[in-house]
Amino acid sequence: MHVVLLEPEIPPNTGNVARLCAATHSTLHLIEPFGFKFDDAALKRAGMDYWQHVRWHRWATWKAFGQTLAPTARLWFIESNGPKRYDQVNFAPDDYLVFGRETAGLPKTLLEQNRDRWLRIPMMNPPARSLNLSNCVALVLFEALRQQGFANEIV
Repeated sequence: MHVVLLEPEIPPNTGNVARLCAATHSTLHLIEPFGFKFDDAALKRAGMDYWQHVRWHRWATWKAFGQTLAPTARLWFIESNGPKRYDQVNFAPDDYLVFGRETAGLPKTLLEQNRDRWLRIPMMNPPARSLNLSNCVALVLFEALRQQGFANEIV
């Protein structure tokens, strides 16, 4: 699996996602600009000593990232108000799970251009507007891995 963070803003969230990617052997894609310096202590602290175990790539722009994708790559855009819930699709091992900035989410134009791949996480209490980014990544990533039978699980 691939996890994509488009313009992440909060270092501990990015560090937590890196740790999650290390634990699940998923590839992390970080797309600039970031809302922090990459050497931020909070980023390192949240990722602990897992950064050395993460397969990750840093991209200067969304366009630069997109130019590296195979024509058959499937990207899933996880953002509120999506037409489908994340548990209503069938994920494949090489899919990309795309998440946006903590304060603004994914760009609306990107979502509208990919409406058939726009997924939401259900929310049951309207005043609770959203979940933490790293929690969202964990929810969707583990559903995708569950669908694949948790291949390569270490017991």
